[in-house]
Amino acid sequence: MRDRRLITFAKQMRREQTEPEIRLWLELRADRFQGIKFRRQKVIGRYIADFASREPMLVIEIDGDTHAGQEAYDRARTAYFEEQGYRVIRFTNHDVLTNLTGVLEQLALVVRSPLPTLSPEGERTISSLAPSGERAGERGTSL
Repeated sequence: MRDRRLITFAKQMRREQTEPEIRLWLELRADRFQGIKFRRQKVIGRYIADFASREPMLVIEIDGDTHAGQEAYDRARTAYFEEQGYRVIRFTNHDVLTNLTGVLEQLALVVRSPLPTLSPEGERTISSLAPSGERAGERGTSL
């Protein structure tokens, strides 16, 4: 069952995007980034992901100042997304605003590595999932 309150809130968030969300969305929308269909402010279960794609199963989160002090909540969201078969990558507002090219390069590296996909029957197949809530640059690659 879909939560109408979450859907309404996601629609509002799409209308009131932050500057970093707008900048990244302009690069992701309309299959512009490597032909991948991303959705913004996508309701996934009981949470709303900043950006999500189903093929590959990927969630992109942009963490701003409002995330300070809510690390436990972010960990719970990441764990939930991963339980649903998504790989989660996080960037900061600062990363997107000051180094968008680096953010896109990091995303390209992530997309090239094996990601969860849906089988034709709709079952999740997961291969080489990254560590929980992987932040860009944590695995030896810096922006």
